Amino acid sequence: MSKRKLLVPGSRDALNEMKARISGTGNPSEAKFEAAREVGVPLQKGYNGHLSSAENGKVGGQLGGRMVQELIKMAKEKMDRS
Repeated sequence: MSKRKLLVPGSRDALNEMKARISGTGNPSEAKFEAAREVGVPLQKGYNGHLSSAENGKVGGQLGGRMVQELIKMAKEKMDRS
């Protein structure tokens, strides 16, 4: 679980749920492994010091990018309803 402080208190569960949904898994902790498989990065549970920063960036970028796209889509839909 991330120790980063979220701007909106209590939003971590919703973000984890979105992460799981976007990755196609039912478990947010499996999301990064699914994203890694999709981009061909050999991410394993436990220590991954053998991975380059580029490989790690592919995984984080893949997942984070999709989450940002989903948040933008949700904001647009909300604006259209207003």
